[in-house]
Amino acid sequence: MEKQTQYLFTSEVVSPGHPDKCADIIADSIVDKLIIADKDSRVASEVFVAGKHVVIGGEVKSSALLSNKDYEKIVLDALAKIGYDGKSAFTKEQCLHPDDVKVQVLLNQQSPDINQGVDQVDGEIGAGDQGIMFGFASSETADFMPAAITYARMLCDKVYNYALKHNQKLGVDIKTQVTVDYGTKANFENCNPQKIHTIVVSAPSVETMPIEEVRELIQGLIDDAGLPPHMYDKKSTIIHINPTGRYVNHSSLHDSGLTGRKLIVDSFGGYAPIGGGAQSSKDYTKVDRSGLYAARWISKHIVAAGLAKKATVQISYAIGVARPTSVSVDTMGSYTKFDDDKLSQFVMDTFSLTPRWITQKFALDKPSGKTFLYADVAARGQVGQSDYPWEKLDELDKFENI
Repeated sequence: MEKQTQYLFTSEVVSPGHPDKCADIIADSIVDKLIIADKDSRVASEVFVAGKHVVIGGEVKSSALLSNKDYEKIVLDALAKIGYDGKSAFTKEQCLHPDDVKVQVLLNQQSPDINQGVDQVDGEIGAGDQGIMFGFASSETADFMPAAITYARMLCDKVYNYALKHNQKLGVDIKTQVTVDYGTKANFENCNPQKIHTIVVSAPSVETMPIEEVRELIQGLIDDAGLPPHMYDKKSTIIHINPTGRYVNHSSLHDSGLTGRKLIVDSFGGYAPIGGGAQSSKDYTKVDRSGLYAARWISKHIVAAGLAKKATVQISYAIGVARPTSVSVDTMGSYTKFDDDKLSQFVMDTFSLTPRWITQKFALDKPSGKTFLYADVAARGQVGQSDYPWEKLDELDKFENI
C-alpha cells in the first residue's frame, strides 16, 4: 500500500485568562480609558503580571489624569471581566483572586522629543516610532485567515465561554492548538488544507473532577465548536485533552504574564512574518498597532478581490515621519492578474498610509462599546474578527478595478 503523504502546519491560541493575555488586556484597558477621556492621549503602558502583583510601567501623555486608585480599578475590572472575579470553585492558592491583587504604577510622562515629531503643526501625525509591520490574508477560510489559527480560535472561544459560565468546573487559563494536514507542500502553497490532523486543548479543572470527566466534557465542546465537517473527523483526528493529566493550578500565581508576548497568537499563527513590536499597550500613533491594521486591511482586500490566493503586505516607518518609508506586496507566486510589482505600486499610489489616514479610516481615536475597544481586541486577537473596522471590505471596487 502506498504511504499517504502529509504536510503539517500548526498554530496555537490562548484565552483571555492566560497571564500574557491578562497583561495585554489590562494594558489596553488603560489605553481605552485614556483615549476615551482624551482622544489625543499618547500611551505606552506595559504590564507585568506575576503572582498577586500587577506592575504598570511606561509613558503616558494625556489630559486625563488618573490616580493610582483609578489604575487599580482598571486592573480589577479587567481581571473580573476575564474571569478572575473570586467566584469560581478554585481556591486562592490555585488561581488569582481579586482581593489579593497588588497594583504598582510606574508611569512616566512621554518624552517631548517623541511628541514633537508625532503631533505636527499641519495636523499630520508622524509615526510614533520606527518599525516594520506585516499584514497577511489567505483564501483558506471565509474570514481570509489561515486555517490552523482559525480553528484553534474557534476551539479556544468555545472552551473559554463554557468556563466563564461554569466556573465551578473549569478555569479560564486555556490553551488550544490545531495541526492542519495539507497533504502536500503544493497544497500548502495553494491554500488548500485537507483536514485537521491534531487538536490539543488544555483547560484547568477543579480538583474534584476526575480526568476522565474533564476529557469527556472538553471532547463534547470540541465536537460542538463548529469545526468544518470536511476538515474535522472525530474518529481520525488525534486529540490531546489536558495531556499531562492534572491541571488545577493556573493564572499568574503559577505562570507570569507580560504585555506583547503573544504576537503570533495575536496575528496569523505563524503563517506570515510579524513586525518588530506588539500592538497592545500602545495608542494609535504607534505604527506597531496602526500599521498592522492597515497592512491586514490591504492584504485582505487583495485576496478578497481575487488578485491572489494569499498576500503578505509589509509597511515600514521612520519615527516622526508621516509617510511610510516602504510598502511591498508579496503574493508568494499566487497572484492572478497583476504581479507583486504592480500590486505594490498600486497600494503606494492609492493609499497614503500615514498614521493620520489610518486613524481616520478606522476611527482608531474613537474606541467605544459600539465600535471596538482595544481591550476587547487584546482579548480576541488583533486581526481576523469580522467586526473590527480594519476587517471591513469597504473598498473592494478599487482593487477589483486596478
